[in-house]
Amino acid sequence: MPSFAANLTMMFTEYAFLDRFSAAADQGFEAVEYLFPYEHSPDAIAKQLEINKLTQALFNMPPGDWAKGERGVAGLPGREQEFRDGVTTALRYAEATGVMRLHMMAGMTDLKDTNALATYRANIAYAAQALAAKGLDLLLEPINGRNMPGYGLNSFDLAAEIIAKMNLPNLKLQFDIYHCQILHGDVAMRMRALLPISGHVQIASVPSRHEPSGEELNYPFLFDELDRLGYQGFVGCEYNPKAGTLAGLGWFAPFRRA
Repeated sequence: MPSFAANLTMMFTEYAFLDRFSAAADQGFEAVEYLFPYEHSPDAIAKQLEINKLTQALFNMPPGDWAKGERGVAGLPGREQEFRDGVTTALRYAEATGVMRLHMMAGMTDLKDTNALATYRANIAYAAQALAAKGLDLLLEPINGRNMPGYGLNSFDLAAEIIAKMNLPNLKLQFDIYHCQILHGDVAMRMRALLPISGHVQIASVPSRHEPSGEELNYPFLFDELDRLGYQGFVGCEYNPKAGTLAGLGWFAPFRRA
C-alpha cells in the first residue's frame, strides 16, 4: 500500500502555511512535501514536523525569482554562483528537516542549446556531489509545457538520458504521473521502465489536476502497480483540491495513518 505525502503548497491552503502541518497530520498523512520552505526558518519547519510526527518527503531548491516567472536557475548560463548559493541554502533546510531528497529545477531555458545543456549538466554534477556528502538524493522532474510553458526539462526521455549518461549514484528521476500523462501518455509502461531510477512519485488527476480519482487515469490500478513494482518511497499529492481539501479526501480514506 503506498504511503502518501500531502503537498502543503497546494493542499490545506485554507490554513496559514505553518498550520498546514497539523492539518495534514490530523487527516492521517504521515509525510509532507511542498515547493519551497524558504519564507520560514529551518527551525520553524523542523518544529512543525516534530510536534506532528511527520516525515519531510521532498522540497525544491531555491528557484530564482519565482514572482517574476523564474522556475529554477540550473540551466541558465551565468547564474552558476546563484545556483551554488541555493544548494547551500537548501542543505541548511535539509539538515533541519531530515529530508532525504531535493528537487532541482532546470529553469526557463532551452536544453537543446549546447551552452544551456552544458550549464545544466555542470550544475547537476555540483549539486549531486554536495548532496551525496550529506547522504541525499538529487531529483530531476520533467514538467509539461501546458502548466509551465518554456520549462527546460519537458521530457521524461531526456531526463532518463541525462541520468544514465551522468551515472551519479544519487541522481534520480522525480516521476510525476500527472506530467507524464500529459507529456507522453502510456503511464504504466513508463513506470515499469523508469521506476528503478526514480526517487519520488507524485500524483494528480488529468486533465484538471485535482484529486486522484476519476478523469483520465485509473489510480487504483496505478497504486497497485507501484506496489507490484516494489516502490518504497512516498507518493506526493501534488494536486489542487476541487472543492476544499477536506471535502476531497474521500479517496485517501483507505490510506490514512491510524
